[in-house]
Amino acid sequence: MNIPKEGADESAPAPLDAHAAHGHSHDATWKLAIGAIGIVFGDIGTSPLYAFRETFAGHHKLDLDTLHIMGVISLMFWSMMIVVTLKYVTIIMRADNKGEGGSLALLALISRTSGNPKRWTQGIVLLGVFATALFYGDSMITPAVSVLSAVEGLSVAAPAFAKLVLPIAVVILVLLFSIQRTGTSRVGAFFGPIMLFYFLTIATLGTLSLVQTPTILNALLPHHALMFFAADPIKAFLALGSVVLAVTGAEALYADMGHFGRKPIRISWLWFVLPALILNYMGQGALLMRDPAALHSPFYELAPEVLQFPLVILATMAAVIASQAVISGAFSVTQQAIQLGFVPRLRIEHTSASTAGQIYIPLINWALMIMVILLVLTFQTSSNLTAAYGIAVTGAMLIDNCLLAVVLFGLWKWKKRYAIPLLALFFTVDLAYFAANLTKVPDGGWFPLFVGFVVFTLLTTWSKGRQLMINRLRESAMPIKIFITSAATAATRVPGTAVFMTSTPEGVPHALLHNLKHNKVLHERVILLTVKIKDVPYVPDENRMMIEDLGKGFHRMILAYGFMQEADVPAALKSVNACGAEFKMMETSFFLARQTLLPSSRPGMMIWREKLFAWMLRNAESAMEFFRLPTNRVVELGSQVEI
Repeated sequence: MNIPKEGADESAPAPLDAHAAHGHSHDATWKLAIGAIGIVFGDIGTSPLYAFRETFAGHHKLDLDTLHIMGVISLMFWSMMIVVTLKYVTIIMRADNKGEGGSLALLALISRTSGNPKRWTQGIVLLGVFATALFYGDSMITPAVSVLSAVEGLSVAAPAFAKLVLPIAVVILVLLFSIQRTGTSRVGAFFGPIMLFYFLTIATLGTLSLVQTPTILNALLPHHALMFFAADPIKAFLALGSVVLAVTGAEALYADMGHFGRKPIRISWLWFVLPALILNYMGQGALLMRDPAALHSPFYELAPEVLQFPLVILATMAAVIASQAVISGAFSVTQQAIQLGFVPRLRIEHTSASTAGQIYIPLINWALMIMVILLVLTFQTSSNLTAAYGIAVTGAMLIDNCLLAVVLFGLWKWKKRYAIPLLALFFTVDLAYFAANLTKVPDGGWFPLFVGFVVFTLLTTWSKGRQLMINRLRESAMPIKIFITSAATAATRVPGTAVFMTSTPEGVPHALLHNLKHNKVLHERVILLTVKIKDVPYVPDENRMMIEDLGKGFHRMILAYGFMQEADVPAALKSVNACGAEFKMMETSFFLARQTLLPSSRPGMMIWREKLFAWMLRNAESAMEFFRLPTNRVVELGSQVEI
């Protein structure tokens, strides 16, 4: 199983203050920074709703004394500095694939720039795919825990509404998933200002609390975290399982880099989000030092009673925005996985005429909604849900370290004296968090792992089966030159153009052989068309097409697209000025081959995986719709393949 390797252009790390794909003016940078606050930081921004509370009141309770409060805040602060600021914002975000980030984009970058494709082992590819699989588990838990924890503020602001928390949360989630089809372009314009106001609010509330107990500022010193471990090492280790909730969403900074650029995200984090989060966590700690009874909801207890209900509304809006970002991320990751050959073709709808990245995938949307609502109804409270939260995030972060090691040594050629201490720090921190979260597996941590393994099985089965099928078709393909010599003169030629879609740019497509066998005619112009997805996000229009004249009216055409682009075949054909006359859709027929898999004893995959692949193949989106072919000009011809 390999990522398709196209091109050999080298990629070096960009300067620390530059972004390969985004050259913005000063004003535009700040506008993007505000936009990033709304989209990128929703997940990590809603962590104060539950992270600090769960560290003390969760499955591994801590005493509410100065040692533990100061120790937890110190752990949270230094976790954000090491994991988010140093690892993601400073280092990993430099490893962009032509401006795009995320595990699959990083995997494609490694594949493209490795020089020797065999140099990077199968394990690196599998790790990247598993990180993607874990993301789907995370994308189910994030909306559930964010919305539920926000709505639970009702029980603080208006205890009479406590019984309505669950129904209200479910209604909000149903509405959230129901509006995905309409797109988020209009709503997105409000995300930035709302989240900016949210961060200003939580920073203000935290500040008002900490000025009453200024000694909490000492918690920023690392020795408080060390004293916590020295005094109570077992409880400190177990507390990491909840402390890590303060950095959930850090991977979103890297995944969303293509939308905003490295510099705006860095500005947003350092100047807005990080200070607001630290001030709020210190405010919650100061509150608990003064009033341990506030532990049932320290986030909402920071606000005066008269402002608690408005805070519930604001926090719910922030939770919805955080959920929206995760759902959009699931759509984007799925599109990348389809283009890179890990997921079957699915129906993709564009919700914005001006923004290519705004897409909607019905199957993913409704599957996520069902799973999120089941999570809410099963776990009932955000406290129970946090037991399932964290293991997918820490697993993905650990895998990112492995990919980063390949980048540092293989692509950037860092000296060992710099790379090894840095990687040792990252691996130590992430391994500690992952190990602590493993203790939550019996209480719900099994769920994201289960989802991850199921998705991983689907991704690898499709990738392996697709490669086997292509190899089998290639083995049985007739050389094109022999075919043209023998068939071009013997068959009757009819007016018009025939486009035969083929997955391999060699040999004769099966659909062409079947058409000649049954209809005994050839069109005057025959195009053998292959759509290739390169391991870069975008391919410019001038590099889109390669055409080879095979003689006697036959032409080989290859269309190249990036893994963030949609393949629109008719639009590409309209721009062709070779191959004779211009393409007219009403005079062009598109021939597609639909394969039926037969059980085989050949050493390809285990029989259960062959059956799974066959099921995925049957339910994949038709190539006609995926490539946007005109419905009244398409002919499908079946063939049987053994893998």
